[in-house]
Amino acid sequence: MDYKFEKPIHATIGTEKYKCSIEWRNGKIIADEPESTGGKDTGPDPYTLLLSSLASCTLITLRMYIDRKGWDIPELSVNVNMYQETTEGKLHSFIDRDLGFPSSATQEQRQRLVEIAKNCPISKILESDIKVRTFFFHEEETEKKINYSNEEVTVVWKPDFCQHSTRCWAQLPGVFDYKKKKWINPDGASATEIEEQVKKCPSGALSFSSSKEK
Repeated sequence: MDYKFEKPIHATIGTEKYKCSIEWRNGKIIADEPESTGGKDTGPDPYTLLLSSLASCTLITLRMYIDRKGWDIPELSVNVNMYQETTEGKLHSFIDRDLGFPSSATQEQRQRLVEIAKNCPISKILESDIKVRTFFFHEEETEKKINYSNEEVTVVWKPDFCQHSTRCWAQLPGVFDYKKKKWINPDGASATEIEEQVKKCPSGALSFSSSKEK
């Protein structure tokens, strides 16, 4: 399991309706709701952000292809919109993507760019089998704890809190192996690697300490 980002997208919201602060690797952006739904429209709404991802990915992908081909197409544009229908109790979402090319682009070039647009990474994500997994962090304590220690580190597992995100064993299999009864091997990686992996546990089921501190 390799996540797209080393540092996940982080977002917070306070009491101001419905302003969200979203942190990405190089700064912050604001998301909001339009005034019609109670927000102040100080930033793009979630639907706009979703469609903006497709629009920007489409244009970037096409520009990369055009530059690689050496075609003289100085500018191109895209309009993206969506609608939804419910048929037999099932919600269906449709995203329309309208490409705009300059008059200098040949018909052959246009047809090829349409095919390239369909293969942009965000297009593939939107048309794939997507699953959204949701986890939450436990802050309370539990009596049930299992320690896995060596002379240097101790990894504590709280099985009642485990939400099986699979991050631990998928990202550091030398330490975490769910197929084994003693499934945490503190000798399988350095203390630093184990600590960094434990920090990625979304539920609080794993914690880390130095054995020398005990």
